[in-house]
Amino acid sequence: MHRLIVFRALGFIFLSTVFLFLSLFSTPSNAQLQFNITDGQVAPTPIAIANFTDENGKISETGKQIAQIISSDLESSGLFKPVDTAAFIAPPAAPTVRPNFANWTPLGVKGLLVGSAQFGEGGKTLVEFVLWDVVTGEPIASAEGEADRNGIRRIAHQIADFVYEEFTGDIGYFDTRVVYVAESGSQSRRLKRLAIMDQDGHNHQYLTSGADLVLTPRFSPTANEIAYLNYFNDEPNVYLFEIATGRTERLGSFPGMTFAPRFAPSGDKLIMSLAESGMTDIYEMDMRTQAINRLTHSASIDTSPSYSPDGKQIVFNSDRGGSQQLYVMDADGDNVRRVSFNQGRYATPVWSPRGDIIAFTKMANGQFYIGVMKVDGTGERLLAKGFLVEGPTWAPNGRVLMYFKQQPFEADGSGGDTHVYRIDITGFNEKRIITPSDASDPAWSPALR
Repeated sequence: MHRLIVFRALGFIFLSTVFLFLSLFSTPSNAQLQFNITDGQVAPTPIAIANFTDENGKISETGKQIAQIISSDLESSGLFKPVDTAAFIAPPAAPTVRPNFANWTPLGVKGLLVGSAQFGEGGKTLVEFVLWDVVTGEPIASAEGEADRNGIRRIAHQIADFVYEEFTGDIGYFDTRVVYVAESGSQSRRLKRLAIMDQDGHNHQYLTSGADLVLTPRFSPTANEIAYLNYFNDEPNVYLFEIATGRTERLGSFPGMTFAPRFAPSGDKLIMSLAESGMTDIYEMDMRTQAINRLTHSASIDTSPSYSPDGKQIVFNSDRGGSQQLYVMDADGDNVRRVSFNQGRYATPVWSPRGDIIAFTKMANGQFYIGVMKVDGTGERLLAKGFLVEGPTWAPNGRVLMYFKQQPFEADGSGGDTHVYRIDITGFNEKRIITPSDASDPAWSPALR
Protein backbone atom coordinates (compact mmCIF):
# COMPACT_ATOMS: atom_id res chain seq x y z
CA MET A 1 0.00 0.00 0.00
CA HIS A 2 1.49 3.36 -1.01
CA ARG A 3 0.43 6.91 -0.45
CA LEU A 4 1.77 10.40 -0.97
CA ILE A 5 1.37 13.04 1.71
CA VAL A 6 2.54 16.63 1.36
CA PHE A 7 2.90 18.83 4.43
CA ARG A 8 3.06 22.54 3.68
CA ALA A 9 4.29 24.61 6.59
CA LEU A 10 2.59 27.89 7.42
CA GLY A 11 4.39 31.19 7.90
CA PHE A 12 3.90 32.69 11.37
CA ILE A 13 4.52 36.22 12.49
CA PHE A 14 8.16 36.76 13.50
CA LEU A 15 9.07 33.32 12.13
CA SER A 16 10.55 32.39 8.78
CA THR A 17 8.38 30.28 6.53
CA VAL A 18 9.30 26.60 6.63
CA PHE A 19 8.66 24.15 3.81
CA LEU A 20 8.42 20.42 4.34
CA PHE A 21 7.58 17.96 1.59
CA LEU A 22 7.37 14.38 2.78
CA SER A 23 6.95 11.41 0.46
CA LEU A 24 5.59 8.63 2.63
CA PHE A 25 4.84 4.98 2.12
CA SER A 26 3.20 2.58 4.55
CA THR A 27 3.04 -1.20 4.50
CA PRO A 28 0.42 -3.59 5.86
CA SER A 29 2.77 -4.32 8.78
CA ASN A 30 1.77 -1.08 10.50
CA ALA A 31 -1.67 -2.50 11.31
CA GLN A 32 -0.01 -4.81 13.84
CA LEU A 33 1.35 -1.82 15.74
CA GLN A 34 -1.85 0.13 16.27
CA PHE A 35 -3.44 0.31 19.71
CA ASN A 36 -6.70 1.79 21.00
CA ILE A 37 -6.49 4.86 23.25
CA THR A 38 -10.16 5.55 23.84
CA ASP A 39 -10.70 3.96 27.25
CA GLY A 40 -8.53 3.43 30.30
CA GLN A 41 -4.80 3.84 30.72
CA VAL A 42 -2.63 2.40 27.96
CA ALA A 43 0.82 1.03 28.86
CA PRO A 44 3.38 3.18 26.98
CA THR A 45 4.81 1.47 23.90
CA PRO A 46 8.63 1.21 23.93
CA ILE A 47 10.14 2.90 20.89
CA ALA A 48 13.68 3.75 19.83
CA ILE A 49 14.44 7.20 18.36
CA ALA A 50 18.02 7.23 17.08
CA ASN A 51 19.91 10.52 16.92
CA PHE A 52 19.85 11.79 13.35
CA THR A 53 23.19 11.69 11.54
CA ASP A 54 24.94 14.06 9.14
CA GLU A 55 26.32 13.39 5.63
CA ASN A 56 29.31 11.60 7.17
CA GLY A 57 27.19 9.26 9.25
CA LYS A 58 28.09 11.12 12.44
CA ILE A 59 25.64 12.40 15.05
CA SER A 60 25.28 16.19 14.84
CA GLU A 61 23.84 18.72 17.29
CA THR A 62 20.96 19.32 14.88
CA GLY A 63 20.42 15.57 14.65
CA LYS A 64 20.34 15.28 18.44
CA GLN A 65 17.87 18.17 18.65
CA ILE A 66 15.48 16.61 16.12
CA ALA A 67 15.56 13.23 17.88
CA GLN A 68 15.05 14.84 21.29
CA ILE A 69 12.01 16.84 20.13
CA ILE A 70 10.45 13.73 18.56
CA SER A 71 11.10 11.73 21.74
CA SER A 72 9.69 14.47 23.97
CA ASP A 73 6.55 14.78 21.84
CA LEU A 74 5.86 11.06 21.85
CA GLU A 75 6.63 10.66 25.55
CA SER A 76 4.40 13.61 26.46
CA SER A 77 1.42 11.80 24.94
CA GLY A 78 1.72 9.10 27.60
CA LEU A 79 1.45 6.46 24.86
CA PHE A 80 5.15 5.97 24.10
CA LYS A 81 8.26 5.23 26.14
CA PRO A 82 11.38 6.25 24.19
CA VAL A 83 14.35 4.10 25.18
CA ASP A 84 17.46 5.90 26.44
CA THR A 85 19.99 6.21 23.60
CA ALA A 86 22.69 4.95 26.01
CA ALA A 87 21.15 1.49 25.62
CA PHE A 88 21.50 1.49 21.82
CA ILE A 89 23.95 -0.92 20.20
CA ALA A 90 25.38 0.28 16.88
CA PRO A 91 22.42 2.26 15.50
CA PRO A 92 22.45 2.61 11.68
CA ALA A 93 24.69 5.41 10.41
CA ALA A 94 22.05 6.50 7.89
CA PRO A 95 18.37 5.82 7.14
CA THR A 96 19.46 3.96 3.99
CA VAL A 97 21.22 1.33 6.15
CA ARG A 98 19.11 -1.63 7.19
CA PRO A 99 19.25 -2.08 10.99
CA ASN A 100 20.57 -5.22 12.64
CA PHE A 101 17.36 -6.11 14.44
CA ALA A 102 19.20 -8.47 16.78
CA ASN A 103 20.48 -5.29 18.48
CA TRP A 104 16.98 -3.91 19.00
CA THR A 105 14.77 -6.88 19.89
CA PRO A 106 16.32 -7.29 23.40
CA LEU A 107 15.30 -3.68 24.20
CA GLY A 108 11.64 -4.65 23.77
CA VAL A 109 11.01 -1.80 21.33
CA LYS A 110 8.19 -2.09 18.80
CA GLY A 111 9.40 0.63 16.47
CA LEU A 112 12.74 2.15 15.46
CA LEU A 113 13.12 5.59 13.89
CA VAL A 114 16.37 6.25 12.02
CA GLY A 115 17.06 9.56 10.31
CA SER A 116 19.58 12.00 8.90
CA ALA A 117 19.81 15.79 8.91
CA GLN A 118 22.24 17.19 6.37
CA PHE A 119 23.02 20.77 5.50
CA GLY A 120 21.98 21.73 1.96
CA GLU A 121 22.08 24.80 -0.23
CA GLY A 122 20.74 28.14 0.96
CA GLY A 123 21.02 27.26 4.64
CA LYS A 124 18.44 24.49 4.35
CA THR A 125 18.61 21.29 6.37
CA LEU A 126 17.69 18.16 4.41
CA VAL A 127 15.91 15.63 6.61
CA GLU A 128 15.25 11.96 5.84
CA PHE A 129 13.92 9.16 8.03
CA VAL A 130 12.72 5.56 8.03
CA LEU A 131 10.35 4.10 10.63
CA TRP A 132 10.93 0.36 11.12
CA ASP A 133 8.75 -2.35 12.61
CA VAL A 134 11.22 -4.15 14.88
CA VAL A 135 8.94 -7.19 15.23
CA THR A 136 8.66 -7.91 11.50
CA GLY A 137 11.89 -6.27 10.36
CA GLU A 138 9.96 -4.33 7.71
CA PRO A 139 9.83 -0.56 7.10
CA ILE A 140 6.57 1.09 8.06
CA ALA A 141 7.24 4.40 6.34
CA SER A 142 9.97 6.63 4.98
CA ALA A 143 10.07 10.35 4.26
CA GLU A 144 12.31 13.22 3.31
CA GLY A 145 12.00 16.99 3.42
CA GLU A 146 13.79 20.23 4.19
CA ALA A 147 13.58 23.10 6.64
CA ASP A 148 15.42 26.34 7.30
CA ARG A 149 17.13 26.99 10.63
CA ASN A 150 13.94 28.25 12.28
CA GLY A 151 11.99 25.24 11.07
CA ILE A 152 13.90 22.44 12.82
CA ARG A 153 11.41 22.18 15.67
CA ARG A 154 8.49 22.17 13.25
CA ILE A 155 9.89 19.40 11.08
CA ALA A 156 10.54 17.33 14.24
CA HIS A 157 6.93 17.87 15.37
CA GLN A 158 5.69 16.70 11.98
CA ILE A 159 7.80 13.54 12.14
CA ALA A 160 6.46 12.88 15.66
CA ASP A 161 2.94 13.30 14.30
CA PHE A 162 3.59 10.70 11.65
CA VAL A 163 4.99 8.18 14.14
CA TYR A 164 2.01 8.81 16.42
CA GLU A 165 -0.44 8.30 13.57
CA GLU A 166 1.21 5.09 12.36
CA PHE A 167 1.04 3.55 15.83
CA THR A 168 -2.37 4.81 16.98
CA GLY A 169 -4.32 5.21 13.74
CA ASP A 170 -5.34 8.61 15.09
CA ILE A 171 -4.53 12.19 14.10
CA GLY A 172 -1.30 13.63 15.51
CA TYR A 173 -1.36 16.91 17.40
CA PHE A 174 2.29 17.87 17.89
CA ASP A 175 2.46 20.22 14.88
CA THR A 176 0.02 22.66 16.46
CA ARG A 177 0.10 25.97 18.32
CA VAL A 178 -1.65 27.33 21.38
CA VAL A 179 -2.77 30.92 21.91
CA TYR A 180 -3.40 32.07 25.47
CA VAL A 181 -3.53 35.09 27.77
CA ALA A 182 -0.15 35.83 29.36
CA GLU A 183 -0.57 37.43 32.80
CA SER A 184 1.92 39.36 34.91
CA GLY A 185 1.97 42.01 37.65
CA SER A 186 0.02 42.32 40.86
CA GLN A 187 -3.62 41.32 41.05
CA SER A 188 -4.61 44.99 41.39
CA ARG A 189 -2.63 45.98 38.27
CA ARG A 190 -2.74 42.85 36.17
CA LEU A 191 -1.17 42.98 32.70
CA LYS A 192 -2.85 40.65 30.21
CA ARG A 193 -1.70 40.21 26.63
CA LEU A 194 -2.10 37.66 23.88
CA ALA A 195 0.70 35.13 23.48
CA ILE A 196 1.25 32.17 21.17
CA MET A 197 3.50 29.12 21.44
CA ASP A 198 4.00 25.62 20.09
CA GLN A 199 1.94 22.98 21.89
CA ASP A 200 5.01 22.01 23.93
CA GLY A 201 5.61 25.57 25.17
CA HIS A 202 8.49 26.45 22.81
CA ASN A 203 8.66 29.23 20.17
CA HIS A 204 6.87 31.61 22.51
CA GLN A 205 5.79 35.02 21.17
CA TYR A 206 3.73 37.91 22.54
CA LEU A 207 1.13 39.16 20.07
CA THR A 208 -0.21 42.25 21.87
CA SER A 209 1.53 44.89 23.97
CA GLY A 210 -0.62 44.75 27.08
CA ALA A 211 -1.84 48.32 26.67
CA ASP A 212 -5.43 47.00 26.65
CA LEU A 213 -6.96 44.13 28.56
CA VAL A 214 -7.43 41.06 26.33
CA LEU A 215 -9.42 37.91 27.07
CA THR A 216 -10.43 34.52 25.65
CA PRO A 217 -8.65 34.16 22.29
CA ARG A 218 -10.00 31.57 19.82
CA PHE A 219 -8.44 30.18 16.62
CA SER A 220 -10.23 30.22 13.29
CA PRO A 221 -10.72 26.80 11.60
CA THR A 222 -7.77 27.55 9.30
CA ALA A 223 -5.52 28.54 12.25
CA ASN A 224 -4.71 31.75 10.33
CA GLU A 225 -6.69 34.13 12.54
CA ILE A 226 -7.53 34.61 16.21
CA ALA A 227 -10.72 36.18 17.53
CA TYR A 228 -10.48 37.74 20.96
CA LEU A 229 -11.93 40.35 23.31
CA ASN A 230 -10.12 43.65 23.75
CA TYR A 231 -11.31 45.99 26.49
CA PHE A 232 -10.76 49.63 25.56
CA ASN A 233 -12.14 52.23 28.01
CA ASP A 234 -13.89 49.34 29.80
CA GLU A 235 -15.84 48.50 26.65
CA PRO A 236 -15.46 45.03 25.10
CA ASN A 237 -14.53 44.97 21.43
CA VAL A 238 -14.22 41.89 19.24
CA TYR A 239 -10.98 41.83 17.27
CA LEU A 240 -9.42 39.56 14.68
CA PHE A 241 -5.67 39.03 14.72
CA GLU A 242 -4.03 37.79 11.51
CA ILE A 243 -1.15 35.56 12.58
CA ALA A 244 1.02 35.75 9.45
CA THR A 245 1.09 39.57 9.36
CA GLY A 246 0.17 40.75 12.86
CA ARG A 247 -2.67 42.83 11.38
CA THR A 248 -5.69 43.42 13.63
CA GLU A 249 -9.26 44.19 12.63
CA ARG A 250 -12.00 45.44 14.91
CA LEU A 251 -15.29 43.68 14.19
CA GLY A 252 -17.40 45.73 16.54
CA SER A 253 -18.10 46.93 20.05
CA PHE A 254 -20.44 44.86 22.21
CA PRO A 255 -21.08 46.54 25.59
CA GLY A 256 -23.28 43.66 26.73
CA MET A 257 -20.88 40.86 25.81
CA THR A 258 -20.63 38.21 28.52
CA PHE A 259 -18.51 35.59 26.76
CA ALA A 260 -15.92 35.53 24.02
CA PRO A 261 -16.80 34.73 20.41
CA ARG A 262 -16.06 31.37 18.79
CA PHE A 263 -15.78 30.56 15.10
CA ALA A 264 -18.22 28.33 13.29
CA PRO A 265 -16.56 25.29 11.67
CA SER A 266 -17.11 26.96 8.29
CA GLY A 267 -15.13 29.99 9.46
CA ASP A 268 -17.68 32.49 8.14
CA LYS A 269 -19.56 33.07 11.41
CA LEU A 270 -18.86 33.91 15.03
CA ILE A 271 -21.08 32.89 17.92
CA MET A 272 -21.23 34.83 21.20
CA SER A 273 -23.48 35.78 24.09
CA LEU A 274 -24.74 39.34 24.55
CA ALA A 275 -26.69 40.97 27.38
CA GLU A 276 -29.45 43.38 26.41
CA SER A 277 -32.36 44.78 28.44
CA GLY A 278 -31.48 42.54 31.38
CA MET A 279 -31.39 39.32 29.32
CA THR A 280 -28.37 37.39 28.09
CA ASP A 281 -28.86 35.45 24.88
CA ILE A 282 -26.77 33.77 22.22
CA TYR A 283 -26.15 35.55 18.92
CA GLU A 284 -24.47 34.67 15.67
CA MET A 285 -22.45 37.14 13.59
CA ASP A 286 -21.96 36.83 9.84
CA MET A 287 -18.26 37.58 9.28
CA ARG A 288 -18.89 38.99 5.79
CA THR A 289 -21.70 41.42 6.59
CA GLN A 290 -21.25 41.66 10.40
CA ALA A 291 -25.02 41.19 10.70
CA ILE A 292 -26.17 39.81 14.07
CA ASN A 293 -28.76 37.03 14.39
CA ARG A 294 -30.30 36.20 17.78
CA LEU A 295 -30.56 32.44 18.43
CA THR A 296 -32.03 32.16 21.96
CA HIS A 297 -34.97 34.06 23.45
CA SER A 298 -35.28 33.40 27.16
CA ALA A 299 -35.41 35.36 30.41
CA SER A 300 -32.42 33.38 31.69
CA ILE A 301 -28.67 33.73 31.17
CA ASP A 302 -27.59 31.79 28.05
CA THR A 303 -23.85 31.89 27.45
CA SER A 304 -20.63 30.04 26.52
CA PRO A 305 -21.80 28.69 23.12
CA SER A 306 -19.73 26.20 21.11
CA TYR A 307 -20.53 24.62 17.74
CA SER A 308 -20.48 20.91 17.01
CA PRO A 309 -17.76 20.06 14.45
CA ASP A 310 -20.34 19.72 11.66
CA GLY A 311 -21.84 23.11 12.54
CA LYS A 312 -25.34 21.66 12.94
CA GLN A 313 -25.65 21.97 16.73
CA ILE A 314 -24.59 24.29 19.54
CA VAL A 315 -23.85 23.48 23.17
CA PHE A 316 -24.15 26.25 25.77
CA ASN A 317 -24.80 26.77 29.47
CA SER A 318 -27.94 28.34 30.87
CA ASP A 319 -29.69 28.82 34.21
CA ARG A 320 -33.13 28.51 32.62
CA GLY A 321 -33.81 25.40 34.74
CA GLY A 322 -32.92 27.12 38.01
CA SER A 323 -29.22 26.26 38.06
CA GLN A 324 -26.34 26.58 35.61
CA GLN A 325 -26.52 23.52 33.32
CA LEU A 326 -25.54 22.45 29.81
CA TYR A 327 -27.98 22.55 26.90
CA VAL A 328 -27.77 21.55 23.24
CA MET A 329 -29.78 23.13 20.43
CA ASP A 330 -29.87 23.09 16.65
CA ALA A 331 -27.71 25.71 14.95
CA ASP A 332 -30.80 27.85 14.21
CA GLY A 333 -31.81 27.93 17.90
CA ASP A 334 -34.54 25.28 17.70
CA ASN A 335 -34.88 22.00 19.61
CA VAL A 336 -33.27 23.10 22.89
CA ARG A 337 -32.70 20.24 25.34
CA ARG A 338 -30.84 19.92 28.62
CA VAL A 339 -27.99 17.38 28.70
CA SER A 340 -26.40 17.76 32.18
CA PHE A 341 -28.26 16.36 35.18
CA ASN A 342 -25.64 15.48 37.79
CA GLN A 343 -24.91 17.45 40.94
CA GLY A 344 -23.17 20.81 40.55
CA ARG A 345 -23.04 23.71 38.11
CA TYR A 346 -21.62 23.51 34.58
CA ALA A 347 -19.89 26.10 32.39
CA THR A 348 -17.61 26.69 29.35
CA PRO A 349 -18.69 23.65 27.29
CA VAL A 350 -16.58 22.84 24.22
CA TRP A 351 -17.52 20.27 21.61
CA SER A 352 -14.87 17.67 20.77
CA PRO A 353 -13.44 17.84 17.20
CA ARG A 354 -14.51 14.20 16.87
CA GLY A 355 -18.10 15.13 17.68
CA ASP A 356 -18.54 12.37 20.25
CA ILE A 357 -18.13 14.16 23.60
CA ILE A 358 -18.30 17.59 25.22
CA ALA A 359 -15.73 19.00 27.64
CA PHE A 360 -16.81 21.40 30.39
CA THR A 361 -15.95 23.17 33.62
CA LYS A 362 -17.87 21.96 36.68
CA MET A 363 -18.33 23.51 40.11
CA ALA A 364 -19.37 21.13 42.91
CA ASN A 365 -18.56 20.53 46.57
CA GLY A 366 -16.35 23.61 46.77
CA GLN A 367 -14.11 22.45 43.92
CA PHE A 368 -13.67 23.19 40.24
CA TYR A 369 -13.36 20.32 37.78
CA ILE A 370 -12.62 19.70 34.12
CA GLY A 371 -14.83 16.91 32.80
CA VAL A 372 -16.25 15.28 29.71
CA MET A 373 -19.61 13.72 28.85
CA LYS A 374 -21.25 12.19 25.82
CA VAL A 375 -23.36 14.49 23.69
CA ASP A 376 -26.58 13.16 25.28
CA GLY A 377 -25.21 13.87 28.77
CA THR A 378 -24.39 10.28 29.72
CA GLY A 379 -20.97 8.93 30.68
CA GLU A 380 -19.80 11.97 32.64
CA ARG A 381 -16.19 11.70 33.82
CA LEU A 382 -14.19 14.26 35.82
CA LEU A 383 -10.56 14.47 34.72
CA ALA A 384 -8.93 17.25 36.75
CA LYS A 385 -9.77 19.34 39.80
CA GLY A 386 -8.45 22.26 41.81
CA PHE A 387 -9.14 25.57 43.53
CA LEU A 388 -9.94 27.11 40.12
CA VAL A 389 -9.73 24.92 37.04
CA GLU A 390 -11.36 26.32 33.93
CA GLY A 391 -11.42 26.84 30.17
CA PRO A 392 -10.99 23.45 28.45
CA THR A 393 -9.78 23.43 24.84
CA TRP A 394 -9.34 20.42 22.56
CA ALA A 395 -6.34 19.12 20.66
CA PRO A 396 -7.38 18.61 17.02
CA ASN A 397 -7.58 14.83 17.46
CA GLY A 398 -10.11 15.09 20.32
CA ARG A 399 -7.94 12.92 22.61
CA VAL A 400 -6.21 15.59 24.72
CA LEU A 401 -7.48 18.64 26.61
CA MET A 402 -5.71 21.80 27.71
CA TYR A 403 -7.00 24.15 30.43
CA PHE A 404 -5.71 26.48 33.15
CA LYS A 405 -5.43 26.20 36.91
CA GLN A 406 -5.21 28.99 39.44
CA GLN A 407 -3.83 28.43 42.93
CA PRO A 408 -5.52 29.93 46.05
CA PHE A 409 -4.53 33.39 47.26
CA GLU A 410 -2.76 33.82 50.59
CA ALA A 411 -3.97 36.15 53.34
CA ASP A 412 -1.40 38.78 52.33
CA GLY A 413 -2.68 38.76 48.74
CA SER A 414 0.17 36.67 47.36
CA GLY A 415 -0.35 33.43 45.51
CA GLY A 416 -2.94 32.98 42.82
CA ASP A 417 -0.38 31.57 40.36
CA THR A 418 -2.07 30.55 37.11
CA HIS A 419 -0.71 27.95 34.71
CA VAL A 420 -1.77 25.95 31.66
CA TYR A 421 -2.07 22.15 31.86
CA ARG A 422 -3.02 19.33 29.55
CA ILE A 423 -4.47 15.88 30.18
CA ASP A 424 -5.73 13.04 28.01
CA ILE A 425 -9.40 12.06 28.01
CA THR A 426 -8.72 8.95 30.05
CA GLY A 427 -7.88 11.26 32.98
CA PHE A 428 -4.19 10.28 33.03
CA ASN A 429 -0.95 12.04 32.09
CA GLU A 430 -1.65 15.55 33.38
CA LYS A 431 1.27 17.86 32.57
CA ARG A 432 1.95 21.54 33.08
CA ILE A 433 2.99 23.59 30.04
CA ILE A 434 5.89 25.86 31.00
CA THR A 435 5.33 29.52 30.03
CA PRO A 436 7.42 32.66 30.75
CA SER A 437 4.69 34.10 33.00
CA ASP A 438 1.29 33.14 34.37
CA ALA A 439 -1.05 31.84 31.68
CA SER A 440 -4.82 31.45 31.28
CA ASP A 441 -7.54 30.97 28.65
CA PRO A 442 -5.64 28.62 26.30
CA ALA A 443 -6.99 27.78 22.84
CA TRP A 444 -5.52 24.94 20.81
CA SER A 445 -5.10 25.43 17.07
CA PRO A 446 -6.31 22.99 14.42
CA ALA A 447 -3.62 20.85 12.79
CA LEU A 448 -1.33 23.20 10.86
CA ARG A 449 -0.67 20.98 7.84
